[in-house]
Amino acid sequence: MEQRIGSSSQPLEGAGFDPAFVPGLTAPAVSSDAPEDTKSRDAEPEDATAEAAEPEKSSAEKADVEKADVEKAEAGEAEAEQAVAEDDDAEEADDDESDGPVFEASDRRAEIVADEKGVRLRLDDQSCEFRWDEIGAVETETPRFGKRFTITVHTPDRRWYPIEIEAAARSRFAEWETQLDAVLDAYFEDGDEDADDESAEVDEAALAEAEAEVRKD
Repeated sequence: MEQRIGSSSQPLEGAGFDPAFVPGLTAPAVSSDAPEDTKSRDAEPEDATAEAAEPEKSSAEKADVEKADVEKAEAGEAEAEQAVAEDDDAEEADDDESDGPVFEASDRRAEIVADEKGVRLRLDDQSCEFRWDEIGAVETETPRFGKRFTITVHTPDRRWYPIEIEAAARSRFAEWETQLDAVLDAYFEDGDEDADDESAEVDEAALAEAEAEVRKD
């Protein structure tokens, strides 16, 4: 009887125990995900930094746009103020150039203003204006009693526009008459005076012709 020492069985090898034993099959490849994961992890901070920089950039651009809009609005306001100031200066210059006489009289309801532009009347919420070439005559009336001073503007088409001004005292009547006469003398051209001047020129011409004929005789 033989006695065997140790195991005489050999370890089984084959596809059942090791798939790599089959020809054409290779051993499981070592995973290369670790470097890619490391790389992706390294890229994540860069992406996060870029995403964080984009809001900061957009905020800076928005601030620049708002600042530009504010500066543009301020420039527009400055130009408007300068234009208004220039208009005011021009009006003041026109007022300074107009050194002629001015007549003004008013009470709580009515007002009359006469200057180089013409005559302006106002009664409550109604008003009218006449240029000097639209006026045929200006008439004043002082009552024997009371404090109402009446001024009537006549137009060439035979219309008239009276207005009454209540004076604080009757002594103002003479002052108003003097001021209004100064304005009329300065700006109003009376048609009757022009007609008288023309007739005077005609008479002088006729007289000169008569003297010439006498000398010929």
